[in-house]
Amino acid sequence: MRKSGLQAFFLLGVLIPALRGTAYAQAGSPQSGPDAGFEWQAGLSRRIITPQTDVWLAGYGTKRAPEGKLHDIWVKVLVLKDSKDRRRVLVTTDHQGMSKTIYQRLFQRVKKKFGIDQPAFMLTFSHNHSGPCLQDDLVDYYPSDSLQKQRVMEYTLWMEDRIVEAVDEAWNNLRPAHLLKGEGVCTFAVNRRENKEDQVPDMIRNNIPLKGPVDHSVPVLAIKAPDGKLLGVLFGYACHPTTLSHNHWSGDYPGYAQIAIEKSYPGAQAMFFNTCGGDQNPLPRRTVALCEQYGAMLGGAVLDQLKTPLTPVRASLSTAFEYVKLDYEELATREKLEPLAFGSAAIQARWAKRMLKKLDDGEVFSPWYEYPVQVWKFGGELLLIGIGGEAVVDYSLRFKKEYKNTWVSGYTNEMAAYIPSRRVWEEGGYEGGSHLDEYGRPAWRWAGDIEDRIAATVRKLVELAEKQ
Repeated sequence: MRKSGLQAFFLLGVLIPALRGTAYAQAGSPQSGPDAGFEWQAGLSRRIITPQTDVWLAGYGTKRAPEGKLHDIWVKVLVLKDSKDRRRVLVTTDHQGMSKTIYQRLFQRVKKKFGIDQPAFMLTFSHNHSGPCLQDDLVDYYPSDSLQKQRVMEYTLWMEDRIVEAVDEAWNNLRPAHLLKGEGVCTFAVNRRENKEDQVPDMIRNNIPLKGPVDHSVPVLAIKAPDGKLLGVLFGYACHPTTLSHNHWSGDYPGYAQIAIEKSYPGAQAMFFNTCGGDQNPLPRRTVALCEQYGAMLGGAVLDQLKTPLTPVRASLSTAFEYVKLDYEELATREKLEPLAFGSAAIQARWAKRMLKKLDDGEVFSPWYEYPVQVWKFGGELLLIGIGGEAVVDYSLRFKKEYKNTWVSGYTNEMAAYIPSRRVWEEGGYEGGSHLDEYGRPAWRWAGDIEDRIAATVRKLVELAEKQ
């Protein structure tokens, strides 16, 4: 749907309900698969991970006790085996953020059970703000008491078991498949740094161009049986899943998009990854109707692609992984922490007190953070770059220019913090300024060379993958 379509959609400030559902109602039959030389083995599985306790919802930094659900949230797994018998595991979840603690624990369990190495395991999360809090993610962000911390831990361990179960099911149920790729367009994401939220509806209604970089592409990877039946589809978009802010479980707009796709292709599994939406918001927002509509728009973009000729992807998947050291601009010191610990900013006070306790216990803060970068190279047809945390859209736009046939998945493996480009770092603001304390880091801001370090690591890993 082009920008003009979105503008018409909000014409006169009235939501046009007729669009809901029609974007995907006429999805056609899957295409026939490519030649057998491109044949993969694929396993798909899923588990419901909607909490059954009163663990709080994640996001927004407040107490958010659950009041019900709009729909279930999920973990979904895709296991691929290429022509060299190499198996790779991709996990997508409807969570706000996975901590390094969770990621490393999950990887160790998968490694022990299935014998795969770190480059072959990719964990993504949608950054959904209508899912539950998790262990060691934004621990100072919420006013949690001891009971709530126990609930978070209980849910986290239960959720990890469901992920391992789903990986086991997909691992042991491989079947012949073909992979085909395409790329659609969806336009509801808005650069939140350049456009004031309360002004966006009027700008759209009056055909005033929105400002700032965006990435409205919708990458689509179809997994099809040899007879052409759709088994699953992996798709992405660059936008915060923050349409909703009430206290009901859901997957936000990615959840509704997955539901729309699976409704059109019964038995198929739709899987979402957030590309680089760290500075992108769904605007306007805050209503269920809008959330459903954005889900229909994104789902419709995917379904439109599934009706077009797609590009076959050869059965070769090489992988590479590395932690890159990202320097902090300045480490927190006792002298600067003590005034904050008794200040009026609640989040900063909780963080400062926890940092002071670490110093009291003799901990020496590291001057850097070990940040995950991952590359999956699908033959010569597709390069998937996975980077951790809330990467701004500049990373996707940059890497797609530097490398052919490239998709970039932000929110991959762990929730490090906001990851600014050099441009955003120089501009400052929420995504580029002094906000690492909210993520529990012993510092306020990244060093200015953060983009250069990440880009250099990506290049190194792409070269390694190309040699495999």
